Order: sequence, then structure tokens, then C-alpha cells
Amino acid sequence: MEQKDLDYVIEAHRDFSKSNSKAYRKWDAKTPYYTHPIWCASMIASETSLSETVRNEGIQALLYHDVLEDTNLPLPDWLSKRVVDLVAEMTFYNGSSQEMQEIWDKSKEVRLYKLYDKVSNLLDGCWMSEEKRRKYEEYTKRLCEDVEENYGQLNIIKICWSCITLL
Repeated sequence: MEQKDLDYVIEAHRDFSKSNSKAYRKWDAKTPYYTHPIWCASMIASETSLSETVRNEGIQALLYHDVLEDTNLPLPDWLSKRVVDLVAEMTFYNGSSQEMQEIWDKSKEVRLYKLYDKVSNLLDGCWMSEEKRRKYEEYTKRLCEDVEENYGQLNIIKICWSCITLL
């Protein structure tokens, strides 16, 4: 993670959010939204069993994964075409129901990266209704199983299982 990436993501979510509700996390409406992509990127950075390429592309893709959906800024021009393509694959403008249907047609890397996103949301998902949480957990469980099959026992898998109450 380079400082310019952190600065860009913080500024994008702090100063260029599409709405005030996109500038803060839903669970308390006080925590700056940018903590979410930074958490996701930090978590994948610790997955040393992943290839260096998957990990490094994941760090950047996760840092920028909500910029297009939630802010008025474009992606910065210093990102590689591969990372721009990954962010585009991770972007769903029509919400979670679109994502839950279309994610299975995406690359295994995108499904891996989305697991970090979903686990982070579950960790501070006390704002979700019981029905929304049930659907979210069901979806995240499927992602977790897919990621475990493709990448083995990662730290995010352990965290995922500990925050899913469905089982």
C-alpha cells in the first residue's frame, strides 16, 4: 500500500462521496467510510499464502473497490489496467441483489476480493435487518466456500466463519 493510494481513497470518500451517507459507515454514521477499504486491503496484505500477484493486485483493488460506486472521483491514472479491470468487475451499480447473482460469473480473484468486502460489512452489520443479515450471511457463506476451494485455508476464511451465525 502506497501513501498516494491511501491519500486518494481517504480523500475520495471524505471529500467526494456521492452523498453524506456514503461518507460514513452505516453502523454508527460516525466512522469514516474509508476505514472499510483500508481494512479490506490490510487484511489481504497479511495473506502470505496467496501469490504475490494476487495479493498485490488485491490490495489495490480492495482499496479502490467502492470509489466508482460511492464517490464522484474516477480511478487514478496510475493504477494498472489489470487493477482497473478488477475494480470494474467488483463494481455493481444496482446493489447487492445484482452482485449476489452476477458474482458467480466473475473471476475467482474477484470472488476472493469480494469476500474481504463482505466480511468487513458483516463485522459492523448491526444495522442490517434480520432478513437482510440472513441473506448477507448466506451469500458470504457461499463466497467463503468458493474461496476456500480455490485458495485454501486463508485468515479471511477463519474470520468469515466466526462472524456468520447462520451455521
